[in-house]
Amino acid sequence: MTLGRDPHPPQRGGTEGEGADRAFYGRRKGKRLRAGQEQRLTELLPMLRLSLPPQGEHLDPHALFPVPTDEVWLEIGFGGGEHLAAQASANPRTGLIGAEPFVNGVVKLLRAVDEADLRNVRVWDEDATALLAALPTASLSRVYLLYPDPWPKRRQRKRRFVSDAALAEIARVLKPGGIFRFASDIDDYAGWTLVRAARCPDLAWTAEAAGDWTRPWADWPGTRYEAKALAAGRPPSYLEFRRVATVSGVAPGA
Repeated sequence: MTLGRDPHPPQRGGTEGEGADRAFYGRRKGKRLRAGQEQRLTELLPMLRLSLPPQGEHLDPHALFPVPTDEVWLEIGFGGGEHLAAQASANPRTGLIGAEPFVNGVVKLLRAVDEADLRNVRVWDEDATALLAALPTASLSRVYLLYPDPWPKRRQRKRRFVSDAALAEIARVLKPGGIFRFASDIDDYAGWTLVRAARCPDLAWTAEAAGDWTRPWADWPGTRYEAKALAAGRPPSYLEFRRVATVSGVAPGA
């Protein structure tokens, strides 16, 4: 989420103080759902929704899917699910986990899953930080955070999802060589993320030339919100970070 989209947008996670315990901020539901959407929430979401293990135990990401998976990716705050559904369709042997607590966004993804019969998608409709904690070390090949709420006011910035603690946790769940992708049309948030990523010893920015961060990734399907940002004169930044060979103090595959 970002500026200009909704005067009271659903907020996709945040921190009350960087490094502090995480908290979810904002609405869970927007405008009233239609009958078909309510039906998918009732019938389809329970089939796709993850159940987290007891505290201290971890999920088996590959075991979450009814089809064989070579890799598992996570999208934090998938909004309307356009990107997640496109990636799931293009990569049928990749398991896609989407985290999004906003009900109206979840039902949009459910429609895409239903209509395309996507069997490689699973949903977590609560705060993403609990899901991250339940994932094993070095278990994911990609993590996406696309257009998160920028919390633009200075007093709100501590609520941004990107923090030193969050990046350390994202790095922990990525396999060595795994990718974290971040997109935003808010320059301040892109800079904020770069500063914190530079402080994370387990993430390395992959940009090699000045223009690398201004161009979408080769497999980027585009989204409606991206189109709105461009039309409003807010060019997005596309940041990619690679997890270095080892997580600090943890051997690969631990």
